[in-house]
Amino acid sequence: MELVEESPYRFRIDRQDPMRVPGVVFATRSLLPDAGADRSLDQVANVATLPGIVDASYAMPDVHWGYGFPIGGVAATDVEHGGVVSPGGVGFDISCGVRLLAADLDRAELTLRLDALMDGLAEATPRGMGKGAVWHLTGRDELDGVLRGGSRYAVERGFGVERDLERCEDHGAVSDANPGEVSERAIERGARQVGSLGSGNHFLEVQAVAEVYDDAVAAAFGLHPGQVCVMIHCGSRGLGHQICTDHLRGMEKVMARHGIDVPDRQLACAPVSSHEGRAYLGAMAAAANYARANRQLLTDAARRVFAREVGHRLDLVYDISHNLAKIETHEVDGVRRALCVHRKGATRALPPGHEDLPADLRDVGQPVLIPGSMGTGSYVLTGVPGSPAFASTCHGAGRVQSRKQAVKAEKGGDPRRELEAQDIAVRGASRRGLAEEMPAAYKDVSAVVESAEGAGLCRKVARLVPVGVVKG
Repeated sequence: MELVEESPYRFRIDRQDPMRVPGVVFATRSLLPDAGADRSLDQVANVATLPGIVDASYAMPDVHWGYGFPIGGVAATDVEHGGVVSPGGVGFDISCGVRLLAADLDRAELTLRLDALMDGLAEATPRGMGKGAVWHLTGRDELDGVLRGGSRYAVERGFGVERDLERCEDHGAVSDANPGEVSERAIERGARQVGSLGSGNHFLEVQAVAEVYDDAVAAAFGLHPGQVCVMIHCGSRGLGHQICTDHLRGMEKVMARHGIDVPDRQLACAPVSSHEGRAYLGAMAAAANYARANRQLLTDAARRVFAREVGHRLDLVYDISHNLAKIETHEVDGVRRALCVHRKGATRALPPGHEDLPADLRDVGQPVLIPGSMGTGSYVLTGVPGSPAFASTCHGAGRVQSRKQAVKAEKGGDPRRELEAQDIAVRGASRRGLAEEMPAAYKDVSAVVESAEGAGLCRKVARLVPVGVVKG
């Protein structure tokens, strides 16, 4: 595929039939996918064929191969002009996201209590492939409350404080959730996992603020050098996976009726205004609320451990999702339009002054949370005015090796010992689980962040380094 370099951080894929818009990749040459091993740029071109797509099919600096859409893909469709919604543009882990908590504690004060703290967090954090959760729901009514109310419902039930909702995307819950569009199989898979971490690249990590790049914005976020933080990365577990599976199958069956033809069946879609489109968005919103509640419950568990083991509190900096489709208003060709913005492995990055930001963040912009691979740094950034790609940016480092390749590359090594040699305490992960997530399996997160900032997608505020990690 021919790429035209428009600037040091922006490449263009020219439109060719059946593409409706060009493709745009935000990256440096060193971050571009290996065309022989990763066909994600072909996926960028395929996404550009979706009915109603506007502006461009975008790829973030962490782009890599995904289901239908590339991971790190962003695309918006015009709702009033036949725009479609595609479950492949959200992914199977609906509303998977990152939550950052800041402690009123510095790293130097934690040294003597770190082992006790990590043991407590490991014990209090259900994780792995199996069942187990912080909240054991008593019936369908409580699960419906989670699906409709997300973090709001969890806070109402005593798992948090009102301020948490101010620092959470969508004030803690996506509106228009419709649990009636969630299958019984999905309900069954999710009923016993509310408040659990899962496995794969999900984690709870104790971190410390290593560098601050903007003192004023960091202070508004509640961050300062040396401060202890907790980052939580998880999503909607089996419930979200089943919802994606169910609605992909349903849309595959009706595309011909809607006159839709796509080059990849994994891009199954339906008009946003159709019954199938509305049904998916209602179920997707329910899964998003489940994910928000999931992170809220893990937050409550972590707070209890911090209070018991070190006598300090944890305040929420922000909670942001990176697998969602949202109906938003954006300007396209000088006209404000209602768009269905797909962000898959991409996070929203609202600029200063945006009406959706809480009052105490409106002057500085939205916190953007970009975790690195295990054992490397993570970044806090902020949204900027005039950002391209519908106020979106990358969500992490981005894989360059499959999990199988990563395990093979680490053969003969000791991932736990490698992490502990960096003074990173590890709890709960198997050797294979650690090997799958080691830094060699990912792009350099600092290079990814540099590209995102250079492309005008966001701006650095602080860098955090790992102190201890809890994994499934």
